[in-house]
Amino acid sequence: MDQTTLIIIIGAGAALVMLVLIVLLLIRGMGRDSRKLALQMEETRNNQMQHMMQVTAALEGRLSQMSEQATKNTAEMNRTLAERLDKVSQRMGDSLEKSNKNTTESLGELKTRLAVIDEAQKNITELSGQMVSLQDILDNKQARGAFGEIQLNDLVSQILPPSAYDFQAQMGNGKRADCLIRLPNPPGSIVIDAKFPLESYHLLQNAKDDGQKRAAASSFKADILKHVKDISEKYIINGETAESALMFLPSEAVYAELHASFSDVVEKSYRAKVWIVSPTTLMATLNTVRAVLKDARMREQAGVIQKEVVTLLQDVERLDDRVGKLRSHFHLAEKDIGMIETSARKITSRGERIEGLQLEESESPEAALEPAAGLLKVE
Repeated sequence: MDQTTLIIIIGAGAALVMLVLIVLLLIRGMGRDSRKLALQMEETRNNQMQHMMQVTAALEGRLSQMSEQATKNTAEMNRTLAERLDKVSQRMGDSLEKSNKNTTESLGELKTRLAVIDEAQKNITELSGQMVSLQDILDNKQARGAFGEIQLNDLVSQILPPSAYDFQAQMGNGKRADCLIRLPNPPGSIVIDAKFPLESYHLLQNAKDDGQKRAAASSFKADILKHVKDISEKYIINGETAESALMFLPSEAVYAELHASFSDVVEKSYRAKVWIVSPTTLMATLNTVRAVLKDARMREQAGVIQKEVVTLLQDVERLDDRVGKLRSHFHLAEKDIGMIETSARKITSRGERIEGLQLEESESPEAALEPAAGLLKVE
């Protein structure tokens, strides 16, 4: 029985008591007309009071049971809550431990990455210093020329064998070439001269209006053509070098600008037999030169190889002759061995005959041996 039912029962009892009191008041108001009615009412009241007492006792029993059940439910709820709190606490502890571990690992990784970033920052700082140094080098004309020569030396020494080139080679006219590639005739040795017209190129790139651009383009074109003329006059020597030479521009940007905007300058360099190359195109040219040198060395060795082949054929002929002679010796030896075997068979046969002889009693041993004397002769 729940609390609502209990309240309803108590309300009903109270209403019943009120009803009894009202009835008693009515009876008294009526002047107590009937004693019998009073007795009946009294009996009814007693019965109702007894019933109310029974109901109250039942309610008390129910309330006691409900109190005990509530106590049990409260204890069970407390136990369940305690278990769940323990589990939640354990989970929170595990989660906090895992989070602490992950946080520690993340901090370690972050520290490592910060160290890498710090190292990269140092490298960037060093690289910035090197770029400033490179800019200082490129601003100086002599240093810029040395930079081009060093780049040329690196490319040539990485691709060609040492015997195929000379740096700062002395020419027959007294001039010194940055690099001389030694090739067989034709075409002959080829000179590579490094040039770096950076100042006029910067003027061209930094021009702000058409007038400055035209002036810078004219200066750039004049610088290139002057270098082409100098190379053609100094390093194309009849009977000593090939009929052409190479002009090395150590900047892909300058080379690209030249071919994109100054095709007339490129055509004039072709007519002067001076081929303008960049680091990339020079690498391709040097690879072609290496193939030519390899082919030339193979042609040089072709005569030696042919001579060795002839000598080898002579050795084979002598070997064949000696094998024939050895075969003749083997044949004679085989014939002698056959004759020896024949004689051995005859000796064996005659020995068997001698073994089979029986001496007669009338003959002396000397007489018995006389007929067999002829059998002992070896043919």
